[in-house]
Amino acid sequence: MLHYLDNAATTPVRPEAAQAALEAMTQGWGNPSSVYALGAQAAAAVKGWRADLAGALGCKPEEFFFTSCGSEGDNWAIYAGAEFNRRRGKHIVTTAIEHSAVLEPVKALERQGYEVTLLQPSPQGTIDPEQIAAALRPDTALVSIMLVNNELGTVLPVKEAAQAIKRAGCPALLHCDAVQGFLKVPFTPEELGVDLLSVSGHKLHAPKGVGGLYIRKGLKLPPLIRGGGQEGGLRSGTEATAQMAAFSAAVRLGAASFSQDAAHMAQLKAYTVEALAREVPEAVVLVQGEAPHILPISLPGYKGEVVVRFLSDRGVYVSSGSACHKGKPSRVFAALKLPKPQLDGALRVSFSYDTTREDADALIQGLKAARDSLFPSLS
Repeated sequence: MLHYLDNAATTPVRPEAAQAALEAMTQGWGNPSSVYALGAQAAAAVKGWRADLAGALGCKPEEFFFTSCGSEGDNWAIYAGAEFNRRRGKHIVTTAIEHSAVLEPVKALERQGYEVTLLQPSPQGTIDPEQIAAALRPDTALVSIMLVNNELGTVLPVKEAAQAIKRAGCPALLHCDAVQGFLKVPFTPEELGVDLLSVSGHKLHAPKGVGGLYIRKGLKLPPLIRGGGQEGGLRSGTEATAQMAAFSAAVRLGAASFSQDAAHMAQLKAYTVEALAREVPEAVVLVQGEAPHILPISLPGYKGEVVVRFLSDRGVYVSSGSACHKGKPSRVFAALKLPKPQLDGALRVSFSYDTTREDADALIQGLKAARDSLFPSLS
């Protein structure tokens, strides 16, 4: 039996989302830019899907732009945000625990002459709002802070960052990677005070290949892709209607059961922590993040990747860090300055609306078996 506990890496597609994609491919397959009826039907569908997603996110439809994934949204926000403010300043503030889709474009801009301030996390895996305020300068062009860390489940002070920018009077735009926050913790872009915010479909039971970027109304960013003028002229290219349909369907369902799902995941997380303390007392909860779906743990003295493979052989699926860095040590866990045995044994467990207690029990039994069967690491 499969026990999937790596929902921060990707999620199984909801049947309703798959059906919506199939219908878009087999019934509403016209080009939304075509003037005849089949195209008009597709264009109307895209308009409806955009409205659905904007409604769930808490923004206006004209502020929501489809992308191919969260990484594209992050890259778009970083590059376009920096370009927007280039004449006002070339200083960027971000954190050491951002997703690579933020840090890599920031590094690229640094090579082009931008100055970067990289904020370090506390041992609890968050950022002190005072760090953000202290890092701001008159020439700060862009601040990028994620809402929920994808490996720790900690909620970062995005709203406080917006307030600090306003108090400082600097020209900085504020971007938020909300890929792990959307439909997991309550927020709207307006409440956070952000200018740009990126989300992803496959973290929310939609297929891979679709995401979105919120761009605050009135913010005139340079286009990401020039061409036929789709997505308000900012991201040209024929719309991926099947992915859009599935994204909309998945998010509508997730938004309708948001409170129930969040409570379910929080209860499972608490249950797992209690069971670990009882059954595998050697295991350590690395941080107690506020997000209900992510639980970072460690089996000190054992290699995390070895434990992941051991659990996989038993049909239990967790990760040893971000899925985007397979085979590499987690720089996020390393940023916490953990003792080496805890760092080596670090694992990420992540839940979804359809995770069960049986899944959590299978994890606990698997960790007990790993402890009893594997040789501890000597390094």
